[in-house]
Amino acid sequence: MSNGEFDPRPLTAIAREAIRRTRDDADRSARQLGMSRRDFLVSACGAATMLLALNACSEDSTRAAKRKPGGTFTVPPTASTDPAAARDALAGDQFVFDVQTHFLDYRDEPPTQVARNFFTNFPQQNCGDADPRACYSIDRFLEEVFLRSDTSMIVLSGLPIAPESSPQSAALMDEARLITESVCDDTRVLVQAQALPNVGDLAANLDAMSAAVGRSKIAAWKIFTNYPDLYDGSGNAWRLDDGDPSLAPVGNAFIERAVQLGVPIITAHKGLSSTAGYSSGFASPVDFGPAARNHPNARFVAYHSGYESNIVEGPYDDATRHRGVNRLITSMRDAGVAPNTNIYAELGTTWWALLDRPDEAAHVLGKLLVHVGADNVLWGTDAVFYGSPQGLIQAFRAFQISTEFQERFGYPALTDEIKRKVLGLNALRLHNVDPVSVPCAFTREDIEAARAARPMSFPSTGPRTARELRAHVAHERHHLNI
Repeated sequence: MSNGEFDPRPLTAIAREAIRRTRDDADRSARQLGMSRRDFLVSACGAATMLLALNACSEDSTRAAKRKPGGTFTVPPTASTDPAAARDALAGDQFVFDVQTHFLDYRDEPPTQVARNFFTNFPQQNCGDADPRACYSIDRFLEEVFLRSDTSMIVLSGLPIAPESSPQSAALMDEARLITESVCDDTRVLVQAQALPNVGDLAANLDAMSAAVGRSKIAAWKIFTNYPDLYDGSGNAWRLDDGDPSLAPVGNAFIERAVQLGVPIITAHKGLSSTAGYSSGFASPVDFGPAARNHPNARFVAYHSGYESNIVEGPYDDATRHRGVNRLITSMRDAGVAPNTNIYAELGTTWWALLDRPDEAAHVLGKLLVHVGADNVLWGTDAVFYGSPQGLIQAFRAFQISTEFQERFGYPALTDEIKRKVLGLNALRLHNVDPVSVPCAFTREDIEAARAARPMSFPSTGPRTARELRAHVAHERHHLNI
């Protein structure tokens, strides 16, 4: 499946055969354990069964080349029917900090078509609610992320939708943060602010950044350098480094304001730019290296790590330096930005897309750990768009890069130390926050009680000056007809 930002690739032969074997194995194992097939598949044994099938099919596919798969899931065969063995392989005590999560709240009807239909892009719409939009609500989001996975902390990240019409507006994100603080009595939800420096008047947009920091606790900025070109092909896009004279020169001004405001973390959608009807080359990470070199006090997070769904990922070399994840690495190398400095790579949707491609998964993780740095690879899942992120966490815990790939390409082994860094410790250091690792069990009733006890009230965010009004009118004229 796709998250709506790229054309889903057809299932590989490995995936098709793994699905078939998993169904057969699940039927047998469920009967053996006296469970329904559904209950078995959502258990740790069910997850182990699928990963074992992926291993077996991947081994079959590489046997003709007389080699082993570059990536494997370390799961003992007994884990398919032994719950203890499955837990040993897939459970863990790692701290999990997901830096890319989203909900969609449709209590109000958005005025634009893009906002109204955004939920139709994602698998989560099949959660079983009569109204599929309810599958993305704040309540459902909190349950899927905190109750149905091992995730301890999250960052709520912006969407490529005009803020005024977004089902995940700044006010709604603040509501989710405040609800969680009330229910759990801690700060496990961080919130980003969306910035659109190329849409409307630059000075007004910079003022809006200052206002956003004054209104709420902002952990980082979320930007889309390919917006709104992503939707309308207008060419209205920008670069962080202002490296294209044909585009609006807003990148440096935006970064300088972010640093000035004391929120120097900039997260950018980089990759997944090959969707029919929603294609934009301006999502390339080519601007990351120069921007990071020119602004050493800022930190830049490449969401999706530059991954492209239509590219087969292999080792980094000169022939493929401008494709897929290699684009991010090339940008860093050409700008002289060293690993483990101020560029970070995030795995949201990328890890999801690579699960049935173990060789590619090994290459992507290996390249990022070498060239971006083991301290600068971040865990993200794009939850709740794919449902609970638990399966992604389990698969990452079990994944290993083969000894052959380590020797041939210089990739590190995926040690427990590295996995702990990626799953959460790196994000803690980036955001300079203390870990919140105590589980928080809550119910829908608890969430409703939190709303009642702490009514959410947010100030109007309409234009307050003539300059802001002109920017607002220009913005609305552009977006209302999308």
